Amino acid sequence: MIEILKYTIPAFIVFVTAFFTLRMLMKNDQKKRNHELILKNQNLITPIRLQAYERLTLFLERISPDALVMRLNKENMTVSQMQNEMLKTIRSEFDHNLSQQIYVSPQAWLMVKNARENVVKLVNTTAQEFKSGDPAIKLSKSLLQKIMESENTPTKGAIQYLKKEVKNYF
Repeated sequence: MIEILKYTIPAFIVFVTAFFTLRMLMKNDQKKRNHELILKNQNLITPIRLQAYERLTLFLERISPDALVMRLNKENMTVSQMQNEMLKTIRSEFDHNLSQQIYVSPQAWLMVKNARENVVKLVNTTAQEFKSGDPAIKLSKSLLQKIMESENTPTKGAIQYLKKEVKNYF
C-alpha cells in the first residue's frame, strides 16, 4: 500500500499542477484573443465615429440660421415661402443624418436634436412677427439680427459639445 502511495501521490501532484497550469494558459490565451478582437473592432469603428462627428458638425453648420438665410434667400420670395423652405431644408438635412446617432453618445445626439428644434423654433417665432406675404428679406434680416445679438446660437452650443466630446474621445 505504501509503495502504491509513493507513486500515486507525486503523480497526482504533477497532474493537478499540469491541470491548473494549462487552465491558466488557456484563460490567458482567450483574454488575449478577446483583447485583439476589441482592438481590431476599435480600429474599424474609430474612423466611422469620427466621420459621424464630422457629418453632424456639417449638419449643424448647414442648418444654422445665417447659413440657411444665405443659401435659401431668393428674390421675390415671401416670408411664408422662406419659412417653408428653411423648415424643409432643416428636415431634409436631419433625415439625411439620422443614422449618425448610432456612432455618437446619447448626450451628443440629444444636443444635435435640441439644436435642430431650437433653430426650427427660432425660424417659426421670427416668421410669426411678419405677415406671410411680406418680402422674405424681412425675415432674413430679422433672423440675422437675432443671431448677431445672441452670444450662443443653438447650433454653436451643439458644435462646441461635439468638439469637446471628440477631444475627450482621443
